[in-house]
Amino acid sequence: MTLWEAIWKSSLLGTVQGLTEFLPVSSSGHLSLLQRLLGFDLTGGSMTLVNLMLHLGTLLSVCIVFRRDIVALFKKPFRTLLMLVVATVPAAVVGLIFHSQIDALFAGADGLLYLSVCFAVTALLLLSTEFAAKRRKRHFDLNWGNTAAMGIAQAVALFPGISRSGSTIAAGTFAGAKPEKLAKFSFLMSIPVILGGFAVGMKDAVFPSEGVAIAFGFNEIVGMLFGVAFAAFFGFLAIGVMLKVIGKGNYKWFACYLVILSLTCFWLDAISAVPY
Repeated sequence: MTLWEAIWKSSLLGTVQGLTEFLPVSSSGHLSLLQRLLGFDLTGGSMTLVNLMLHLGTLLSVCIVFRRDIVALFKKPFRTLLMLVVATVPAAVVGLIFHSQIDALFAGADGLLYLSVCFAVTALLLLSTEFAAKRRKRHFDLNWGNTAAMGIAQAVALFPGISRSGSTIAAGTFAGAKPEKLAKFSFLMSIPVILGGFAVGMKDAVFPSEGVAIAFGFNEIVGMLFGVAFAAFFGFLAIGVMLKVIGKGNYKWFACYLVILSLTCFWLDAISAVPY
């Protein structure tokens, strides 16, 4: 790519990553779809590395917003930290065992169809969450039960199109956790998952199983840096929006958007408009 092409494509990917990582619409699903539309090779190590760096951008934003909560994790009695560790285990296990198969599945010829299904599932989940949130009268502090439910939901959200934030917030809502508590916990849950995904993904990016070398030059590196900056900035904005949304329990507009996106993916797959 030319320098300008690398910058604008990476900046667009960073913007989308930043906005969708914390809004309940699935950042991985959006990146997978957008990269197809932009003509990226989804099967190469280079694309894996770009995705990892974009996630680090959103990691920076969540660390800035919740810096006091992160520091508090390491103060006695460490209860929230231990719950966070336990809640991370399901995603860690599923990711370590199945991440390559999941990536290959959504990068393949039927990837758009799988995205269509997963976007629709997330839309249904969000509508159910709004229904439950507005009818629940009693809420509980974070406990081992509701945080474990959020951890299991996070493991399911490893599938592109299934929103991580949407799934964890839904699980916490169904389990009766206080909205403000589950919101912070959901965002904190993204930290170990992103770090773990980065560690595992770096190995696959640098040493891909097919032995394909990463095609990265100066233009791509500069573009990636722009992407990381945009991901961090828009991630910061998205967190503020999502905290307000969780407080009100209003998810129907996100669900409507995902239904439209699901139908779009289904249509693109049906007419074979996007190469894989």
